[in-house]
Amino acid sequence: MDNDGKGWLVFAAVVLGVAGIMRIFDGIWAFRYKGNLPDHLQNSLLGTNLKNYGWLWLIIGILLILVALGVMARSQISRWIGIFAGAVIAVSAIWWMPYYPIWSLVYIGIGILVIYALVMEGGRESVTP
Repeated sequence: MDNDGKGWLVFAAVVLGVAGIMRIFDGIWAFRYKGNLPDHLQNSLLGTNLKNYGWLWLIIGILLILVALGVMARSQISRWIGIFAGAVIAVSAIWWMPYYPIWSLVYIGIGILVIYALVMEGGRESVTP
């Protein structure tokens, strides 16, 4: 493999790692938050306890950091989880489009670039005799 693809893998790993760190911060925030909760939180997937969301974000953050390390080690499982995470990044940004159009487009672009990096450059290295 030439070194050109290595930069794309580093890009994907950094994006996934930063996303993981940000989810850990979200989890810490959820554990420490003492203010009023939104009225419609009782209809949410994980109920009214914000600590449930804290644990979810903490687990996702740790998983994303491990995936970032796995991408650098060229793990195929990490590659596929990273592709899925890139898709989630891109698709979830669509719902924020009416409120933050520029940032939504940036997030969509980053998600697509992560997918591109892992699909095009994340495969196993070919060994030629």
